Amino acid sequence: MSIEVGSKLQGKVTGITNFGAFVELPEGSTGLVHISEVADNYVKDINEHLKVGDQVEVKVINVEKDGKIGLSIKKAKERTERNESRGSSQSHSQRPRHGRTNDNRSSNKENFESKMARFLKDSEDRLSSLKRNTESKRGGRGARRG
Repeated sequence: MSIEVGSKLQGKVTGITNFGAFVELPEGSTGLVHISEVADNYVKDINEHLKVGDQVEVKVINVEKDGKIGLSIKKAKERTERNESRGSSQSHSQRPRHGRTNDNRSSNKENFESKMARFLKDSEDRLSSLKRNTESKRGGRGARRG
C-alpha cells in the first residue's frame, strides 16, 4: 500500500514538538501532523491532545517531492463523523430557530444604541487621555514640566 494523498492510515505518534506531532506510518515512513490539523478547535498545547505512543487515524493531505508527508487527524475524523450523522435521522425541526419579533428588535436596537453611546464616550476619554500624556512627553505647547 503506497502513501497517496487522500488515503487514511493508522499510525503511531513517535514525537511531539511545539508545532505538531510526528507519526510513524505502516510502511516505516514518518509524516507530520501540524498543530492546526490536530483538532477542529484551537490547540494551544498539543500535549493536551496527543501523547507519544498514541495510535491515531490520519489522512494524507500532501506528499512533497523531498519525501515529506503532511498528515491531518481532523480531516480523517471529519468524514467518519459526517457519515455517522447521515445515518442517523435528523429532521430540520431539530435546528434552533432564530426568529425574532418586533419587540425583540426594538429592545436590541436600544441595547445597541446604549452600547454605541458608551463606546463613543469611552473612546473619547481614552483619546483625550492619550493626547494629554503624549503632549507632555513630547514637550508640546503648554505642557507642564516637572
